[in-house]
Amino acid sequence: MARSLVDPADSLARQNEKLRVIAGALMRHAEEITEDRGAGYAQFQRAAVLEEQVRERTRDLERALDLLNASNARLAEANREIEAARANLAAALETIQEGFALFDANDILVMCNSRYNILLADIRPQMVPGLHFSDYLRIVAGSAFLGMPAGMSPPDWIEMRARRHESHHFILTQQMGDDRWVQVSEHRTQEGGTVILQTEVTDLIRAERRERGRMLDDQARILRATLEHLPLGVCIFDARLQLLGWNERLADLLTLPRRRLRAGIHFDTLLEQVRDQFLFPSGLSAYRLSDWVRRARRRDHLRMELSREGGQVYELFAQELPDGGFVMSLADVTAERGALQALAQANETLEARVMERTLELEDALGRAERANASRSRFVAAASHDLLQPLSAARLYLASMGDDAIAPAARATLEKAQNALGSVEAILGALLDISRLEAGRAAVEPGPLALGPLLRALADEFAPSAALKGIELVIRPVEAVVISDRAYLRRILQNLISNAVRYTLRGRVAVLCRRRGGQLVVEVRDSGPGIAEADQEIIFREFQRLHQASSAAVGMGLGLAIVERAAALLGHPLGLRSAPGRGTTFTLGLRLAPAAAPGLDKVAPDAGPRDPEAGEIVVLLVENDPGLRQAMVQLLETWGASVLDVASGEEALELIEATGLVPDRALVDFQLGEGRLDGIETLGRLAAMVGPFAARLVTADRSEALLRRAAAAGVTVLHKPLPPGDLSEFLFGAERDGFGAQREGRPG
Repeated sequence: MARSLVDPADSLARQNEKLRVIAGALMRHAEEITEDRGAGYAQFQRAAVLEEQVRERTRDLERALDLLNASNARLAEANREIEAARANLAAALETIQEGFALFDANDILVMCNSRYNILLADIRPQMVPGLHFSDYLRIVAGSAFLGMPAGMSPPDWIEMRARRHESHHFILTQQMGDDRWVQVSEHRTQEGGTVILQTEVTDLIRAERRERGRMLDDQARILRATLEHLPLGVCIFDARLQLLGWNERLADLLTLPRRRLRAGIHFDTLLEQVRDQFLFPSGLSAYRLSDWVRRARRRDHLRMELSREGGQVYELFAQELPDGGFVMSLADVTAERGALQALAQANETLEARVMERTLELEDALGRAERANASRSRFVAAASHDLLQPLSAARLYLASMGDDAIAPAARATLEKAQNALGSVEAILGALLDISRLEAGRAAVEPGPLALGPLLRALADEFAPSAALKGIELVIRPVEAVVISDRAYLRRILQNLISNAVRYTLRGRVAVLCRRRGGQLVVEVRDSGPGIAEADQEIIFREFQRLHQASSAAVGMGLGLAIVERAAALLGHPLGLRSAPGRGTTFTLGLRLAPAAAPGLDKVAPDAGPRDPEAGEIVVLLVENDPGLRQAMVQLLETWGASVLDVASGEEALELIEATGLVPDRALVDFQLGEGRLDGIETLGRLAAMVGPFAARLVTADRSEALLRRAAAAGVTVLHKPLPPGDLSEFLFGAERDGFGAQREGRPG
């Protein structure tokens, strides 16, 4: 039972006094403890901890030694297994019939069997592990038993083998010893080493030689039979110009006794025997044939015609053979030359007859053209003369008041007006066709904004389409094309009018698609379609497939005008249709240069401009006529007044003569050789009229030009011009002036 430091029976004062005495004693005892006594105890504690750590490390070391001993035992066992495997591998390699060698990834010989290079007896002792592959090639090339290919020296052989060694796999046949042959195959291992196998193929090579000899004998017999079968006289000479072979036909053509044609006879001897039989063509002789035969290299063949006094004609042909010899043939072409002469005479007669018929056709064509021109002139004159009274008649009818006319008379009057309108439209179409056929149509192709034209056509045909209950979809594209405004409008008008006229239900769509450098306009309808047999007829005058249509809606002249106008403008016209599947007409339009990079980069018809700024004056300096005209049309569409010139000199003269200061200036950099460039032009303009807003337009994106423009204080707009940047410069808030002293970015 634990005892208390104070007696519970004592009074509180007595207990407090005892506790104070005990506390004082404890405090004195703690103060009497020295530092040495505390340090000794701490050392004792550390010694105990270190002893425990030493025991733990000793146990770990004992376990490590046990593991090391076990590993050494396993390593010794593995070494014994490796040595056994190496011995087994060496024994196995010795049992195979091929020579075997293994080089590691560093091209060091690891091992080889006794059959490797067994035919190179003088180097076999040097085939030991540790030999580098380059030293191996040098040793093999120095062997007296290695057979070098023809024309190859030992260094050449070493270079060839080293080059082949760089390939992962290859096979070659190598001579080793006296008429002994070995096939060498080299393969790369996955670890980057090299395995070389040598297989003796001497028996195979010798068998191939015997077979080749038999084949040559057979070929000689076949060649002999072939030569005898030919209708030509053929002879073959070797590189020493000695006769190797010939056929019987040659002896017949040369009229030589058989005993004079024998193997080994020299070419000169044979030529001397037959040269007097033939007449050589003008400027040639037997020496020309002899010179060709004696050339060191006869790269070109020899062909000439020979003749005899009896009129026979022969063709001689000679060509070099790969071994330096040549083959020569002699053919009797007397019948062929006679046939050619007869054919030439027949051709002359035929040409005269063709010329006579051609003149007759030209006269008939001239009469037809004059008649057609007369008809076109008559139609043009008649149409022009008739249109005026018809128009007057329509005006008179329109001037009649409706109040004094009875309902029946009013209906008759409306029919008369409609009839006069149809006649006027037909006469206008006839006038267009006559102009197109006569070649007097006033066509002025140029840059044309297609968007406003399509929107105008949509407004024009929307009421008639709505009246028939069909859907009319015309999707304008903001593109600039090269065409004539009047005739392009007439073409599209006729195509859309036909589509609306013959479509009873569904819709008519006008779509634009970009294909390469062209913009293709498609006019699609869901009408009855056109059979393939009728797709050419519809382009003829007064041809209508659906005869039930009223004459008041057309006489079949619209598509005739479309075809002629499209051909005149160079717009490809296409047609896709089938009965019951609708019709699609396509019209190809060439994009203007400024619009060619992409339809999405073509400027809109109206740029964002300040309505209170009034009309601005833009000076445009551009030496390319097509681009200048397109820019003028675009800027004028935006409401700007454009002063366009082709050079900097013209711009300076214009400003000096008029005294006009432009609000904006767009100046091309390259204005022609020998003329002021754009930066020089802007500098002189600024010196003449003071600061003004300007941009340098160029397709040059070089750093040199940018540095020069920055030094001159002008901003560059790169071609093709981004519409947003162009409209921002013309009508935006920026009003910086070229030629003024400014901070920040130039221009």
